[in-house]
Amino acid sequence: MSVLMLRLAGPMQSWGTQSRFIVRDTGLEPSKSGVIGLLCAALGWQRDREQFPIAGREVTIEQLSRSFRMGVRVDRPGTVTRDYHTAGGECREGSVLGHGEKGKPIPYGVAKADGSKPGTVVSQRYYLADADFLVALEGDNAILTPFAEAVASPVWPVFLGRKCFVPGRPVYTGPSLEDELVHALETTPWPRRTRESPPDQLRLVIETDFGIGPEVRHDVPVSFARRTFAPRHVETRFVAVPAVEDDPCCI
Repeated sequence: MSVLMLRLAGPMQSWGTQSRFIVRDTGLEPSKSGVIGLLCAALGWQRDREQFPIAGREVTIEQLSRSFRMGVRVDRPGTVTRDYHTAGGECREGSVLGHGEKGKPIPYGVAKADGSKPGTVVSQRYYLADADFLVALEGDNAILTPFAEAVASPVWPVFLGRKCFVPGRPVYTGPSLEDELVHALETTPWPRRTRESPPDQLRLVIETDFGIGPEVRHDVPVSFARRTFAPRHVETRFVAVPAVEDDPCCI
């Protein structure tokens, strides 16, 4: 089997799997749906596409997701942070949006699905600040190679869970390797920033066979257009820090 390694590090990232509306959560590690979305963006695939060409055949997004196993190493867990977010409201004549009777509030806001009057939407949006993850994807080399090439030269910009969260380090770490997923995560050097001491241990979140892992996560995309997802099983391990090398972005 081959393993493709990706580095997901940035000032902000969010990997929500449970919410869609006024409270936007984030997981503590990258979700599989988020990583698949990143790869699809790199290849220039539309969200509403139903079939995807991989290794000479057409597959659904769920079949594509099941074709490889994912593991995450938490190099820096980051800090869970909340953003109080508002959209819509009202303004008065003389402001940028004001163009009505003198002194009369002019409403504007977010359109509603039922067609009623637009209004203000307040949401709580959680994200991880200053987190750094090493993601490993294990599968057939014929499947992983197009993804590696796309991440190295993406068609569309890639992002860390939300379009406004851009990577702070190159996502592409090199072509896929002939290796085993856990071994690759355990042996890849830990990137040290200037004058930073390595932690005592690192957390790994490894995808397991269905029904075996102790934790279930509903983050396997079935349809991005309909926002439907299927479950997978994972397990958490802790490993010693491997060899340490200086992060070239921090020298």
